[in-house]
Amino acid sequence: MGFKKYIVLILCSAFLASCSSKSDEVYIFSSFREPGTEGLYLLYSYDGYHWKNLGGPYLEPKVGDSHLMRDPSIERGPDGTFHMVWTTGWKGDRGFGYASSEDLVNWSKQQFIPAMEHEPTTVNVWAPELFYDDEKDRYIILWASTIPHRFPKGQEAEDNNHRMYYTTTKDFEVFSETKLFLDPGFSVIDATIVKRAKDDYVLVLKDNTRPERNLSVAFSDDPLGPYENYSEPFTKKFTEGPTVIEKQNSWIIYYDAYEDKEYLAVETKEFKSFEDVSGEVQIPEGHKHGTIVKASETVLEHLKNKAQEIRSQEN
Repeated sequence: MGFKKYIVLILCSAFLASCSSKSDEVYIFSSFREPGTEGLYLLYSYDGYHWKNLGGPYLEPKVGDSHLMRDPSIERGPDGTFHMVWTTGWKGDRGFGYASSEDLVNWSKQQFIPAMEHEPTTVNVWAPELFYDDEKDRYIILWASTIPHRFPKGQEAEDNNHRMYYTTTKDFEVFSETKLFLDPGFSVIDATIVKRAKDDYVLVLKDNTRPERNLSVAFSDDPLGPYENYSEPFTKKFTEGPTVIEKQNSWIIYYDAYEDKEYLAVETKEFKSFEDVSGEVQIPEGHKHGTIVKASETVLEHLKNKAQEIRSQEN
């Protein structure tokens, strides 16, 4: 075989492998079941609209005073490793849970990350959210905490006046100093970062004040902010737990309408107008908010095998 033909063959093989890899990607949606004591549950979808139940639990909570696993946030790193953080308790815990996995079935030993240990009056650490910052090759972890009398009370009681905090890490062994991430002037929880392009980020957040309790967006040229130009709410009241996926030239924002016990979705092209697409999505009953991550067909097959094993043990 001539050298040129050999190079062409190598390039074609690489191209086909790339195409095969992309076609194998499926969406995995992390979840929990109330009251959050059982552990990690999962859904899967090929199109990002129609979801099927993979059951669970795939990881039972072992850390934190209350041994809860709520709000599981999963992010896949550039090496393919899945990293997960979660809420370990309603009140009292001054940190969050962490574990990692290669296949979402076999998990590392769970760790408790005491991110708010330096603030002894911290009431809670809620809904830690992972974001991989590919510009700086680091993970950003956000969460909501209340530190009584730290900020103007506004509409909320002192033990329910949340702000967003963050830490960063490259290896989940060494973490940066915890810092304030977001103080929009009101109680805020459930913030998630979306990267549209370099120097172009959107933050989807919940205004947790009593008159609102709904979702809006803000914008920044840096994932750590500052975020500005807050939008009007794009959901009704009593909504939370947003997670976002990109679909071609638009974005789907899933969220939990917890008062009505529904899981809803909107679609947007520019994060300025939002179309309700709840009628186009199918989400199994009982699903509670987590995050959506892409995985391979191989990972899905491992999960399906594990789901069958869990079902057989229950029977």
